[in-house]
Amino acid sequence: MSIDLDSERLKHGVLSLVIALVEIIRDALKIEAYKRVEAGDLTEDEVERLGKALMDLDEAIESIKREQGIVESVKKVRDGLDRIVDDVLDRMINPERWSKEGAKA
Repeated sequence: MSIDLDSERLKHGVLSLVIALVEIIRDALKIEAYKRVEAGDLTEDEVERLGKALMDLDEAIESIKREQGIVESVKKVRDGLDRIVDDVLDRMINPERWSKEGAKA
């Protein structure tokens, strides 16, 4: 039995996953940057440079997604990852519900 792989689809799939992970890291960086700005940990110059760097990163990510035709596939990967994280968090927050559902199965 052989596996028929479409190299173009494989490339887009892997690239979509990588870009989705970069977006997640970018989102975490934005949250951390906001916390540092709110805490007053940065000088005005640092805030400006940080804002510019994050805007440049946003533009680069969006450009790659458009150029590679992976806007929708990145969204699907992000949606899937969000569902997984939501499920894990729900299991942590509501362990009693999940233990009851496990006993039913």
